[in-house]
Amino acid sequence: MKEPRSFTALILAGSRRGGDDPVAKAAGVAHKSLVEIGGRPMLMRVLDAVIAAPSVAKVILAVESRSIVEALPGLAQSIAAHSLSVVETANSPAATVLAVLRTPPPPYPLLVTTSDHALLSPDMIEAFCAGLPADVDVAAALCTRSSIERAYPGARRTYIRLGGEGYSGCNLFAMLNERAANAVSFWLRMEGHRKTPWKYAAEIGPGPLARYLFGHLTLEGAFAELSRRIGAHGAPVVMPMAEAAIDVDTPADLVQVRQILARATA
Repeated sequence: MKEPRSFTALILAGSRRGGDDPVAKAAGVAHKSLVEIGGRPMLMRVLDAVIAAPSVAKVILAVESRSIVEALPGLAQSIAAHSLSVVETANSPAATVLAVLRTPPPPYPLLVTTSDHALLSPDMIEAFCAGLPADVDVAAALCTRSSIERAYPGARRTYIRLGGEGYSGCNLFAMLNERAANAVSFWLRMEGHRKTPWKYAAEIGPGPLARYLFGHLTLEGAFAELSRRIGAHGAPVVMPMAEAAIDVDTPADLVQVRQILARATA
């Protein structure tokens, strides 16, 4: 039987689009984290889920501006009541995670999620933690396309097709030891290649890229290749609940998440 781990959780509450975030615009608020769903700001929903998860012992909140804390009285109360740490976001999600990993004392094992994961629940966090293999350095939560479309027909998600199945990311990661920083450094490099697709291909390598393009790359094969390239043992955790893959990236996502929560509380 695996020994249960006690995690520090990092919630990323920055904004890649700065003041031009379409979700914030659609909701008429200054920052996406402040968007209300079911009468509660998204950030508070995520924070409530993280605090309530038995596997989480400490929480770090990364915000790009202290004004977010000031805009949410409930957030300031939670920070005081649960001794939460608040840090400033860096230039990107990966840079923020890397900065936290390099801040003493080491925060391992670290659980990472985002403030737009409005459907996050303690059960979801526990399912992810329970599914972590014992011998990995870093892990990412994924959902299958078949499970998402079975639960939410017509849901618009981004999928990577591996071994005959599509997979969507869940904005939920585990950094289990010092070698995980290698994976975050790789992630940071990939963020820098957003406008140069050929550099993405160069990082991945011609062999894996060709197998992917011809449909021969499996999920296990993809993580084995990534592990070799980043210098850390990475693994996927396939989540049992479709909601794990539904975050709020667009105004359409916001409508869907509000509908899901309204049905759940009806």
